[in-house]
Amino acid sequence: MKYFQFKYLLQQEGWLQNAYIKTDEYGIVRSISTAPPTDAVAIEYINGYALPGFQNAHSHAFQFGMAGMAEKHEPGTNDDFWSWREAMYECALGMNPDEMEQVATACYKQMLRNGYTHVAEFHYLHHDKNGKPYNNLAEMGERLLSAAASAGIKITLMPVFYQKGNFGKDPLPRQRRFIAATIDDYFKLLDSTAHAVSKYPTAGLGFGVHSLRAVELTDVIKTFEQGPKDIPFHLHAAEQVKEVDDCLAYTGKRPIEWLLQNLPLSNRFHVVHCTHMNDSEAEGLAKSGANAVLCPGTEGNLGDGIFRLTDFYKHGGNWSIGTDSHISLNPLEDLRWLDYAQRFTTHKRNTFDDGATVLVDKTLKSGRLAMGNPVQTYFEVGQPLDAVVYKQDAPLLKQAGIQHALSALIYTVDSSAILGTLVNGKWIV
Repeated sequence: MKYFQFKYLLQQEGWLQNAYIKTDEYGIVRSISTAPPTDAVAIEYINGYALPGFQNAHSHAFQFGMAGMAEKHEPGTNDDFWSWREAMYECALGMNPDEMEQVATACYKQMLRNGYTHVAEFHYLHHDKNGKPYNNLAEMGERLLSAAASAGIKITLMPVFYQKGNFGKDPLPRQRRFIAATIDDYFKLLDSTAHAVSKYPTAGLGFGVHSLRAVELTDVIKTFEQGPKDIPFHLHAAEQVKEVDDCLAYTGKRPIEWLLQNLPLSNRFHVVHCTHMNDSEAEGLAKSGANAVLCPGTEGNLGDGIFRLTDFYKHGGNWSIGTDSHISLNPLEDLRWLDYAQRFTTHKRNTFDDGATVLVDKTLKSGRLAMGNPVQTYFEVGQPLDAVVYKQDAPLLKQAGIQHALSALIYTVDSSAILGTLVNGKWIV
């Protein structure tokens, strides 16, 4: 057994001061109390603010290998999401399994340094450079699992179905590493990945389709209906205006509208971006129970647009955050920009009654669901001790005091204020 004494520990009800946590040899919490233990030989005192570890609900680890490298724009040209994809394809086509593992390990280590303790890896770089399956169908996925284990981060690996080049169109040659031609091919990949995941004690499994534009619509429905019944389902939707226009032209429906009418949306669904929704879609998605996965760093970098968070929240919507292309890896930065983007459009400062509390609560709870973890209590007996700790004596936190500590964390500090990151009761950073 080991004891920690945290100066401040965040629970749903607020901060616990001088919180004593006992963990077992596996890092599982055995007790939480504000009373000093009587059976402790030694207690590790931590002079900081401990928050539950952040959940990174959307990652394409291989894109860390190109972060910051697509920012030179030729004069007189229009560089947007669709031209950025060409640089992404070049990165994807050039990466072998060893390089994938190296890049992913570096990416995951950086996540841990910024307070993430669990990542949902939205994985579609499945095949070799010629588009042929490896002998081990889950070869590239296994490299991601190995990278996460080496870095020390928990992972939910989600091999996703990628079949088409756009609505009703054949895939492009430069998408060849992503493609499963049939739903049977995809389920074979999913089965192989499930076997690989079972070998890693801190790994879990999710599944999904890349997007409505990347899979035959009938197969989108079949993938969910025929797939596992107890793990999260993820997909991209409505990220770009062109995507919405193409979906309308092909189906007569907008992407979120199509999802609401064709799938039994619930909190098992994690819909990434959802940038372009009309009023009925924003309300319908919120009331369906499905979770939006928002990636402010990437969405800003790609010029996607601004998610309708004010309206989504008004209708009871839930969301998590992800780093997607990893142009930004600081959860605090992404959380504050979720709020600031709304302030830009509404010209009001009170997006929420208590911005910091709402942002942390929503992203933690939905983030855990995105990983396949139903636990909604921040720190709980019987659960692993996963936490990010910020220095109590960081100037802006010390100035704020306990009354404004969470707001000061979310709106003022950066990763330099991190004292360390704990995963399963062990200091990883």
